[in-house]
Amino acid sequence: MQVACLSFCSVLAWAQSSNAARNLAECRAGNNACDSSKLSPADLEATSTARHEGNVFDCRNGFTSCDRSKLTEPEAISIAVAQHQRNVSDCKDSMSSCDRSKLTASEAREVGVSEHQRNLADCKDGVGGCDRSKLTKAEIISTDEAKRQLNVSDCKGGFGLCDHSELTLSEAAEVSAAEHQTNAQNCANGWSDCDLSKLTRSEASQTAVADHRRNLSACRVGLEACDYSKLTTSEAKLLADVERNRNYTACRTGHGYCDPSRLSPAEAKTIQVGPKPIVQ
Repeated sequence: MQVACLSFCSVLAWAQSSNAARNLAECRAGNNACDSSKLSPADLEATSTARHEGNVFDCRNGFTSCDRSKLTEPEAISIAVAQHQRNVSDCKDSMSSCDRSKLTASEAREVGVSEHQRNLADCKDGVGGCDRSKLTKAEIISTDEAKRQLNVSDCKGGFGLCDHSELTLSEAAEVSAAEHQTNAQNCANGWSDCDLSKLTRSEASQTAVADHRRNLSACRVGLEACDYSKLTTSEAKLLADVERNRNYTACRTGHGYCDPSRLSPAEAKTIQVGPKPIVQ
């Protein structure tokens, strides 16, 4: 009977402790389920502090749950300063949350300068919401020159935004030379974006030599890209000798792939087949 009572009392104490902890959490969160009459003086103070800090956080971040009437004077001043600065920043970045009516005359001028510089940059880069009507004559000239240079750069780099019709004769010649050089490099490196028909005799010869060297290198290390039909007689013999020596070494040492059928009679004799006898 005494044991049963102790067990029941333990369960009851645990349940009460769990309920108290849950109620404390509800109170700190400011939920309606909170029963403040069940809180200890220390818990009441901690809950009040937690709620106040939560309200300060909400006000500082502009949340609708903010209750300004519960802020201290220093807190209200600090939050007002932070919100004003955030609004200035939003206006300079053209954010939809910007409220121009809250800007000072000096801040409004700074925002105007930021917007003008951003529009100028968009016009020069050919991106974003460029409004040429807001540019000065000098800026329009500067923007057109920047766009022209950007187009030349795109054409030289082979980018899709290139407009050949906008190039001058000298620029077209520079672009043609750059395109030719790029094609020659692609061919010499064995890349897919290569047009052999556009190579000079010298470039074609250099490309052929480079292709041959790459193929020989691939054959030496056994890569799939190797084309044995493109090897010279001497190269094929050299590679065959290298492979024969490799196969013999593999068979002799027992390391690596060994094909006994490719051993010469003399080589086969030097290799002991089967396990070595055990000396008694």
